[in-house]
Amino acid sequence: MDLDRADEICRVAFGTFLGAPDPFGTVDYVRTRWAADPQAAFAATVEGEVVGSNFATNWGSVGFFGPLTVRPDLWDQGIGRRLMEPVMDCFDAWGNSHLGLFTFSHSPKHLELYRRYGFWPRFLTAIMKKQVAEAAAVPGRVLYGELPAPERPDALSLCRALTGAVYEGLSLEREIVAVHTQGLGDTILLHGAGSELDGLAVCHCGAGSEAGTDVCFVKFGAVRPGPGAADRFERLLDACERLAAERGLDQLDAGMNLARPDAYRRMIDHGFRTWLQGVTMHRPNQPGYSYPAAYVIDDWR
Repeated sequence: MDLDRADEICRVAFGTFLGAPDPFGTVDYVRTRWAADPQAAFAATVEGEVVGSNFATNWGSVGFFGPLTVRPDLWDQGIGRRLMEPVMDCFDAWGNSHLGLFTFSHSPKHLELYRRYGFWPRFLTAIMKKQVAEAAAVPGRVLYGELPAPERPDALSLCRALTGAVYEGLSLEREIVAVHTQGLGDTILLHGAGSELDGLAVCHCGAGSEAGTDVCFVKFGAVRPGPGAADRFERLLDACERLAAERGLDQLDAGMNLARPDAYRRMIDHGFRTWLQGVTMHRPNQPGYSYPAAYVIDDWR
């Protein structure tokens, strides 16, 4: 894939739709997702030139896709549908049981395109941000990138156990490894008193990642469900802010699906405010891991 051309089209397409010259700035969705799994990156071409792209993401039992973008002068010519076909085949090969995407809630065209493939809109997802303050050290916080290599497989196993408790089969191993391998940021591992993991947060940091200049972006975060989950979530938010402060980043970004109301309220109490929102679409039309007792940070952009 011509990554430079795909990145240019991605920026122009979103900029045209949103009425902004470059809505991403130093954020990079194309190269990071291609590098994470080149076999899950798909391009549309006309006369050998890339005119659009789409990316599939495998989180174990959960799969989602995007950004799907097409050169604006070729909109409404069926290219978006053609870019959906290999992604759906990819999900079939992976065997994901719950599929999803993030799109513009005010766009009937987007909702109708994805409805044709069995996706249904559910709750809004708020993309939130806050200014980073000086944050105290959080007991039990370890960074995946600082672990000796022999200890990383066990850490990934603990992460799978935690996310699997939130939603059966959910696994963030792909994201944790991609962030480490590409040098995009780090993954916070929050340990408690026992052998179980209390929480984890996959964080992108700075330009060239999905965060952008001066931003720490929590691509995914979750805490162990059950009694005490809300308190664990508070600790995880503090740990994310601590990482941002350590990296000298001024802004912390995180997504929150509004089907998780207590987690959403606690983010507001921590100073987060919504700056963008869209809707998640699901196949089948079920909540997946977006249910009230789940303390999860994510968005499927």
